[in-house]
Amino acid sequence: MDIKVQAMGDYQTNCYIITIENKDLIIDPGVGATKWIKTHVTNPVAVLNTHGHFDHIWSNQEVKELYDIKLYTPRDDEFMLTSDPYGLGMPASYADILIKPDEEIEIEGIKIKFHHFPGHTPGCSAIQINEHLFTGDFIFKGTIGRFDFPMSDAKLMKQSISKILQWDNDFHIYPGHGDKTTLNSEIPTLKQWEASI
Repeated sequence: MDIKVQAMGDYQTNCYIITIENKDLIIDPGVGATKWIKTHVTNPVAVLNTHGHFDHIWSNQEVKELYDIKLYTPRDDEFMLTSDPYGLGMPASYADILIKPDEEIEIEGIKIKFHHFPGHTPGCSAIQINEHLFTGDFIFKGTIGRFDFPMSDAKLMKQSISKILQWDNDFHIYPGHGDKTTLNSEIPTLKQWEASI
């Protein structure tokens, strides 16, 4: 399993390419991601979204049409794919597969689970592939995602933190912004946030 990452756009949003047995999964193709993706994939099979904020989905449609592959998006964030609330000219995209909360799927033999952690957005999810967790804007190194946006919910964020703190296994965490970390490393920070929200 090979993981490539490149920060995209003004918000330096991480786009990931995960390669397993010569199959490429693309996670969160943000602003300007297509050019980088074209130089780093050989056999793309799907586009996956952690959530629906514009800086994570900007190039969804362009990438899925370029490679004729399907777009998988958390069901509760589907409405964000066609809205442009900040008036930035975001291209609309259209999900082929809407993922239910905590749903596990399989794409060409690769098992993928979308763990539902709402709070930052209604459908915010962490995508698990083996022992790797692509957390979008739920968990970052040293902090968590914002929950003061119009579609955010502090109560749900607190519940999501409580949910992941019940996990027993450690995971490599690849966030939507910034450097990678591990779940065990972030537990003290998560406990602080759980107590303060």
